[in-house]
Amino acid sequence: MIKNIVILGGGTAGWMAANILAKRWAKHLIQVTLVESSDIGIIGVGEGSTPQLKSFFDYMEIAEEEWMPACNATYKTGIRFSNWSSKPGFDSYFHPFPAQPDDYSAPAFFYNSFVRRKGIDVDAHPDKFFLATYLAENLLGPKPDHNFPFQLGYGYHFDSSLVGAFLKKHALKLGVHYLDAKITDVKLDANGNIGQLVTDQQQAINADFYIDCSGFSATLIQQALKTPFVSFGKNLFNDSAVVMPTPAAADIAPQTKATALSSGWMWSIPLTNRTGNGYVYSSNYLSADAAETEIRKQLDLLDSNVAVRHLKMRVGRVERHWVKNCLAVGLSQGFIEPLEATALHLVQETILGFAEAMEQGDFTEREQKNFNQSINQRFEAVRDYIVCHYRVNSRTDSQYWLDNANNNYLSDSLRELLQVWVGGGNLTQEIERQKIGSYYPSASWHCLLAGYGVFPTKEQLSPGNEIAHKYNISNIQDFIRRCALNFKPHREQLNDLVAKKQVM
Repeated sequence: MIKNIVILGGGTAGWMAANILAKRWAKHLIQVTLVESSDIGIIGVGEGSTPQLKSFFDYMEIAEEEWMPACNATYKTGIRFSNWSSKPGFDSYFHPFPAQPDDYSAPAFFYNSFVRRKGIDVDAHPDKFFLATYLAENLLGPKPDHNFPFQLGYGYHFDSSLVGAFLKKHALKLGVHYLDAKITDVKLDANGNIGQLVTDQQQAINADFYIDCSGFSATLIQQALKTPFVSFGKNLFNDSAVVMPTPAAADIAPQTKATALSSGWMWSIPLTNRTGNGYVYSSNYLSADAAETEIRKQLDLLDSNVAVRHLKMRVGRVERHWVKNCLAVGLSQGFIEPLEATALHLVQETILGFAEAMEQGDFTEREQKNFNQSINQRFEAVRDYIVCHYRVNSRTDSQYWLDNANNNYLSDSLRELLQVWVGGGNLTQEIERQKIGSYYPSASWHCLLAGYGVFPTKEQLSPGNEIAHKYNISNIQDFIRRCALNFKPHREQLNDLVAKKQVM
């Protein structure tokens, strides 16, 4: 029976793991200790999340008014993609998070996108069919009034370093032990398990189980246990980023912006105190200096002395995430570029999946193989969805975009999805056949492909008939507009959180 767990590394991943396990396994009397070195800095950038992060805070019983103001957080209803497509009318689209009212409007979108792929001229741009899109466009927050009995999925934007600090305080309240130390050696036992960690002060740290949250260094899972790394470099070209802040916007839209540039894309993440910006690019197509110049030009800060930070990324995953008596979580287990803000989602799924596997296996390695297979499938499903953003682009202004559009290093899953879409088949049925809807639902795939305008050209379309125009777009937009009357401005909802925090 495991009685002592040591987590190597803090940050958001480490402290999220500490919180979940300390709460979940308190009844098992398992002691959780987190070891990190204050000499090692944390990459604190503006970060976005998927809606799954709300379930983490709900599970931890941490109210939004408790953590959001402390982390300069804002709400997020989805992502606005701009300039990824050169097709007329499809230069921008919004990827919305799901909402219950979509049950009324989404069928029309699915139908119209299907009919348009068959060559009939109907409106199939996703922006007209979803409540979350309307909220973002009109600067409305995602929390409905009490008299609106429908749920809306939403994520967050936040300062990742502040979230890590907040979760540290919460974990310590739960009884997690903390040690500020620098690990200089990892010793294995006779069976190849991790036996102990050794600090620069020659202090030995022993545990029954170890969790590697040491970032890209992957001190335990790769350096000590020699677990192979599976690169996604042939699928995804980007390996670098340059980041810089700008002042907070007066009106904060609850959305991340992802704007395509010459050799990658730029994120814009609104926090309450500033806007986080970053250019994710491929060093094979663009130098660091050129990338910095391009983002400064994009932000109209060419003459500014605002400092930037240059980051390197290793895109891929370890072959196995749970090896011997070690679990890799966060950057140590892998990274898929931040286009769909999936980093914390993968952390959360890894920790919860590991806890469930341990419990189902009576705290043995019995479920280890199934767990590793499940996490690998999740990494690959997320990878495929992000790869699709690049593969179906229609830009021709740089070799980077041309090479992405012609990249045939695709998984069988993604290749079959694209064949169904282009062939005018039923995409929802194909997603169900592949059993990948739990990663990205049909609406997400439809928004991506329709949002890029992956349809027959205007010249190839035939005029619509009564059957093709079975849905009245004006009625749908009126429905969405009237639903939105139940949502207050985003800024007002953020101010309400601060007011609640002050009376706590």
